[in-house]
Amino acid sequence: MTEDEVLLGLALIVVLATGSQVVAHVLRVPALIVLLPVGFTAGTLTDRVNPQALLGAAFSPLVSLAVAVILYDAGLGLDLSRLRNHTRRVVVRLIWIGVLVTCVSTVLVAVPLLGLSRSAAVMLGAIVVVSGPTVVGPLLGFVRPTERLQRILVWEGTLIDAVGGVLGALVFHAVMAGGHRGVASGLGQFLISTAVGVAGGVAGAALLVTALRRLRLGEVLGTTVQLAVVVGVAAVCDLARDDAGLIAAILMGLAVANLPDLDEAVRKPFFETLVNLVIGLLFISISATVTPQSLRHVLLPTLGLVAVLVLVTRPVVAALSTLGTDVPAGERCFLGWMAPRGIVAAATASTFSAALVDKGVGGAARILPATFVVIVATVTLYGLSAVPVARRLGVVRPARSRPLLVGGDPWVVDLGRALRSVGLDVVMWAAGEPERDSIRAAGIELAEGEFLAVATGAGAEAEGLTGVLLLTGEDDFNALAALNLEGRVEGTVHRLGASVENQGMIAAPSLQGRVLFAPELTASELARRHAGGARVVTRRVEGPLEAGARLLFLVRDDGRLLPVTRTGGPSPRPGDIAVLLTA
Repeated sequence: MTEDEVLLGLALIVVLATGSQVVAHVLRVPALIVLLPVGFTAGTLTDRVNPQALLGAAFSPLVSLAVAVILYDAGLGLDLSRLRNHTRRVVVRLIWIGVLVTCVSTVLVAVPLLGLSRSAAVMLGAIVVVSGPTVVGPLLGFVRPTERLQRILVWEGTLIDAVGGVLGALVFHAVMAGGHRGVASGLGQFLISTAVGVAGGVAGAALLVTALRRLRLGEVLGTTVQLAVVVGVAAVCDLARDDAGLIAAILMGLAVANLPDLDEAVRKPFFETLVNLVIGLLFISISATVTPQSLRHVLLPTLGLVAVLVLVTRPVVAALSTLGTDVPAGERCFLGWMAPRGIVAAATASTFSAALVDKGVGGAARILPATFVVIVATVTLYGLSAVPVARRLGVVRPARSRPLLVGGDPWVVDLGRALRSVGLDVVMWAAGEPERDSIRAAGIELAEGEFLAVATGAGAEAEGLTGVLLLTGEDDFNALAALNLEGRVEGTVHRLGASVENQGMIAAPSLQGRVLFAPELTASELARRHAGGARVVTRRVEGPLEAGARLLFLVRDDGRLLPVTRTGGPSPRPGDIAVLLTA
């Protein structure tokens, strides 16, 4: 290709990846449902979107490094303190039982249905054992399952990606070596690769901890250092042992997420943007390499394989993994209905299938298109059915709001107590120890740790926070925190309006956010009124609100918390509970 053709091709991939994610966001569907068909269609209609032609031999190494960055980001979301007792037992079983049962069932089905040789079928089985955070996380965001279910599935999806990636590399080398000699050495090679990955992860974690804890690099440079360390360590590990870098990447993420005294501002800065872009680029690029001709003879047989994986294999794995644990029946059933395939399956198939074809392994040409069909079918099936299945099984977190109130002034504690009295599961955070003591004394759950970690870290999803209310007496903190949190938490972010003397500084459009209450009800005014005897009370709406009281929130009968904002507020309805500031 000429330079102009390469430039056009790379630009198309970036535009299609971003555009697909925007469309998915608007349609409120998982991004993969849009990315995969868009990439496939682009690869069919034009030869410009062809990463192997654009990048040549660099394509496969770039895929490996990109997957390492994704898994590092996934590792940042794993809190070791929450992996204990039966939860830990289920996760460990899901990984080793899942790998074994999925691989065996795939081989048994793929040989007769797809016409693969035994070696190619084993390779396909090793590829489809993975799930992955890139597909599980977005799906769970739509479902909002119970805390333990979410925890189990996120841990399984993240860890099994690394295990599956290394397993795929070892099976590939065993097939290339041929005969029983290659298979017999598989276990030993797997242990060696794991050891290399662990060593690389420990070394990389030490580097990251030193840089982030001692050098205090700040957000921008801290992000750059994290990216450089992850890419560098993953590359060195992959040079020593194929795909050992995936293990190292997850271990580095785990270390940064779980070691104390790391700066929360650089723990996960801007990585969401980077990872989303990388995911889009990878799926567009890999799906563009699949041609309609390659799907012609594998589509229906692979759908038969998907049926076995979905209806037989995964339920068996879930049943065996939860045997003898305290996981309720509904959660067990949902675990049996959630195993989408993602980026590691696509990357492994893209990396290894061409070499197996060149070696003349029977049916190797069908590995990549079959993997593509498995990914599309499982993501589409689970993406469209997960929500109704979860509701039918009763494993969805209740719609009742669980707000995080930031601030510890007396009127804020009074508000927290009032919201708690009407059945809301309130969480509060404050910086000062006297404020924290008053929150504890009120019997309200106190979020420990630094604010950004509480609001945006793994705890936000695991704890089911549905929104953040910034209610401190510091106008600049409220405004800047709202700007930083917008789009990074599951629910909405609201803040108090600035006092008159600070409005000139805070009034920039980018800092407006969702401003609470009437213009005169600023933090200083609310504190003054509360000190003068005003109180936050709740009243069931049965007619006009009491004279002189100011409406702050409405609580619907299903537990949803609706705030009054500068742009208006919800209309009270009979049966609602009004949260009022008395005269």
